[in-house]
Amino acid sequence: MGNSKTIAENRKARYNYFITEDFEAGIMLVGTEVKSLRAGGANISESYASFENDGLYLVNAHIAEYDYGNRFNHDPSRPRKLLMHKRELARLHAQVQRAGKTLVPLTLYFNDKGKVKVKLGLAAGKKQHDKRATEKTRDWDREKQRLLKNNG
Repeated sequence: MGNSKTIAENRKARYNYFITEDFEAGIMLVGTEVKSLRAGGANISESYASFENDGLYLVNAHIAEYDYGNRFNHDPSRPRKLLMHKRELARLHAQVQRAGKTLVPLTLYFNDKGKVKVKLGLAAGKKQHDKRATEKTRDWDREKQRLLKNNG
């Protein structure tokens, strides 16, 4: 991602889902939303991407209202259209339909050119025992690091 600036991160996504592929998408925003993002007011932890009749939308993402936006302010949790190439959209739509996968936003960030981008993950849900296994390996890795640090 170069020297991009992360705005919001969905940290639970990799815990709740198996992420098979990552995709980058642009996002259609209004001016007060961009200003609010520059101030750091975003939450994508409960959001997902879904196909509506005319494209792919980021649903349930919360971008706080801009403090100085007065009457031109935006709706904080409106669905926002995601911008991708038609071929990519068709491929993703087929995988979501056929394989029953979900599109989960992983990070929301400014790229090198100052544009807001969303990193989407093509995800399959984890069962409870998978989540326990993930926790177990994470705890073991942490313990290994601790042991190496103290003994090595």
